[in-house]
Amino acid sequence: MWILAKFFSCMKKGKNRLFIKPTKMIIYVAIGALFAFLGGIIYYSTLDFPELEKSELELLSVDVVEIDSIENRIFLKVMFGITNSGERTVTVPEISFELFANGRSLGSSSYSISDIPMTGRVLLTSGLQVSIPGEITINLTDNNKDIYEAIAAGESLDYRVTGQYTIETAWQLLDLQFDSSI
Repeated sequence: MWILAKFFSCMKKGKNRLFIKPTKMIIYVAIGALFAFLGGIIYYSTLDFPELEKSELELLSVDVVEIDSIENRIFLKVMFGITNSGERTVTVPEISFELFANGRSLGSSSYSISDIPMTGRVLLTSGLQVSIPGEITINLTDNNKDIYEAIAAGESLDYRVTGQYTIETAWQLLDLQFDSSI
């Protein structure tokens, strides 16, 4: 508006020149087009969110890897199954979780391959379920002595896992919550 007002005031005074030179006008138009293009890219990338939310993570198994009776530790392998129900191909770079046995917390751990480029990660195509292993170490304490001994004895327990996982496409990444039990 200010530019138009200046233009018309110059015309009234009999001046036939513009306030902004044509070479500067081209630069301003180019910068405006660049911002519009970048805004379009950002808008296009947000179209991935509904597809990313169609993924599901579930707990498949919890297995004892090793029992260290000297250090009073048990190493568990937690197997997750991630299903991609969306149409976009995605990857899962991170999973953070807390493991429960018979309703009592055993601790928390995480799985991360964020340092690996997207081209080197396992790709989840539409309709595919991929198994991803996680690990957790359980230390013997007074609070978990009965659960620790049950795991060491090989008894059947009800396991539950809660947490958050990151799902990623080439354009976006999204953190989703999960809760699963076996």
